[in-house]
Amino acid sequence: MTWARRAVPAVAAAVAALAARDLIQRDHALLRNFPVLGRARYLLETIGPELRQYIVAGNNEERPFTRDQRRWVYASAKQENNYFGFGTDNDIEYTPGYPIIKHRTFGRAVPPSSPTAGHDVRLPCAKVLGAARGRARAFRPESVVNISGMSFGSLSGNAITALNKGAALAGCLQNTGEGGLSPYHRNGGELVFQLGTAYFGCRDEHGRFSLDRLKDLVAGAPVRALEIKLSQGAKPSLGGLLPGAKVSAEIAATRGIPAGQDCVSPSRHAEFSDCDSLLDWVELLAAETGLPVGIKSAVGDLVFWQELATLMRDTGRGVDFVTIDGGEGGTGAAPLIFTDSVSLPFQQGFSRVYKIFAEHDLHEQVVFVGGGKLGLPDNAIVAFALGCDLVNVGREAMLAIGCIQAQKCHTDTCPTGVATQNTWLARGLDPTLKSVRAANYLRTLRRDLTKVAEACGVEHPGLIGTDAVEILDGRTGSTPLHQVYGYRPEWGLPSPADQAEIIRLMIPEAPQGGSAPPSATAVG
Repeated sequence: MTWARRAVPAVAAAVAALAARDLIQRDHALLRNFPVLGRARYLLETIGPELRQYIVAGNNEERPFTRDQRRWVYASAKQENNYFGFGTDNDIEYTPGYPIIKHRTFGRAVPPSSPTAGHDVRLPCAKVLGAARGRARAFRPESVVNISGMSFGSLSGNAITALNKGAALAGCLQNTGEGGLSPYHRNGGELVFQLGTAYFGCRDEHGRFSLDRLKDLVAGAPVRALEIKLSQGAKPSLGGLLPGAKVSAEIAATRGIPAGQDCVSPSRHAEFSDCDSLLDWVELLAAETGLPVGIKSAVGDLVFWQELATLMRDTGRGVDFVTIDGGEGGTGAAPLIFTDSVSLPFQQGFSRVYKIFAEHDLHEQVVFVGGGKLGLPDNAIVAFALGCDLVNVGREAMLAIGCIQAQKCHTDTCPTGVATQNTWLARGLDPTLKSVRAANYLRTLRRDLTKVAEACGVEHPGLIGTDAVEILDGRTGSTPLHQVYGYRPEWGLPSPADQAEIIRLMIPEAPQGGSAPPSATAVG
C-alpha cells in the first residue's frame, strides 16, 4: 500500500505535466483543445494498420495482398495445409474483371491422381534464353518462377541470403536488383545481374559505367544474364537517393561508392539516350560477356516499344528478354502518386507490348518475363496465357521469409528484419530457416501452375492459350481473354518447335493420371 500511495501522486503529476505541455504547444490543435485525451487518436492512428489487418478487415479487403493470399503464401512456405474449406469467399458473380480459367474434360495432359503430385515438379522455361540471337552463354532457365530484383540496401543481408539460398534449393534465378552484387548473393543461387542507372557494382571511381569491372564481376559470380533496368512499375522515371547515414561500409563496397556519403541514382542512363544507342549497348554487353541481355521496364508511352521493335526487326540487333513490371508492383519507397497512378497495371501494359512484338513477328524470338503480384497462381496463369515465359516474384518471396505486410519498408523499421538495415531487427531473421521456406513457396507455386496447366489439358503453363481464360464482366457475361486484349488466336504461345521441345521435357516416364485399370467394356 505504501508503494501505491507514492505511485498515485507521481502518475498524477506526470499526467498534469503532459496536459500542460499539450495546452502550451501549437503544433496540434487537437491536443490543445483536448489535452492528454487527444493522444488516444494518435495512438489509434499508429496501430490502425495492425487493427485492420488482424481484426477489422475481411479476408479479401486488405491490400496489396489480402489475408487469404498471405495465408496461402505462409502455409506454402511452412509446408502446412494451404487448402481452403467451404468454397470461395470471393464475390465472383459481381466482380467485373475476375478471371476464370477453363478446364478441359479431355485434354492432351492428364492430371496425376496422387495428392502429392507435382510437389517436386521440374518446370523449365519453354524457350531457351539467348538462343534466338546466338548468345554464347544461352541457356534454358530451370524454373518459370524466379525471384525479382530486390537490392541489398533495400533488403537486409539476412533477407538476401535467405532468398539466394532459397533460389539454390528451388533451382531458380535471383535478380540482384540495381544495388549491386553483394556477398549475400553468393550463397549458391544463380543470378541475373541488374544494371541500373548508377551502374552499382560495375562503375569506376567517377561513377561511370566500366565494362572491365562488369566483366570481372560476372566472371567471378554465377551470373546467367544481364538485365538493363529502364524503369520500375511502382516508380517509373524516378531516380533515387540513399542518405549518407545509411551508406554503410558493406553497402559502399557492394555498390562501389564512398561510405557515409549520399548515394544518388539518376533517373536516366548515361550509356544510351534512345532505342538505337540502347541496342548498340545491348549488343556490346552480349558480345563482351557472352550472356543474354534484356531490359526491364514499366509501360507508359508505347512509342518507345514501337521504335524498339522496328529497329530489332530491321537491323538484326535486339534484346534477348523483356521484363514488364506492372504498376501494381512493389517498391521499398516511392511517392504515393507514383505507386498509385503512374504506369499501366501488368495485364494492360504487358499485352500492349506483346502485341507490338507479335505484329513485328518478334514474339517467338524474345523471352517475356512478367512482374507485379504474379507470385499468386491465378495472376500467373493469366500472365502465361498472355505470353509470359517466366514470372518474377518479389513481395510474395518476402512474405515467404517472414514479411507481415507491415508496410514500413521506407522507415528502416521492418519488424521482421526483411526490409531494413537495422542490425538488431535483421538478426531476428534466420537465413537458414527462411531459405527453406522460400524454396517451399517457390516449389508450391510451380506445383499449382502445373496442376492448372494439366486441368487445361496441356503439359506446361506456357502452353495455356488465351482461349483457356475468360474475364467476367458481371453476373451475366464474360469475354475471352484474347478478345479483351485484341490478340490473334496464335498469339501468347511459344513457337511450334519450342512447344514440341517443352512437351518432350515435361512428359514423365510413368503413365499420367488414372486411379484404376479400365474395365473390359471401356470404350476408347
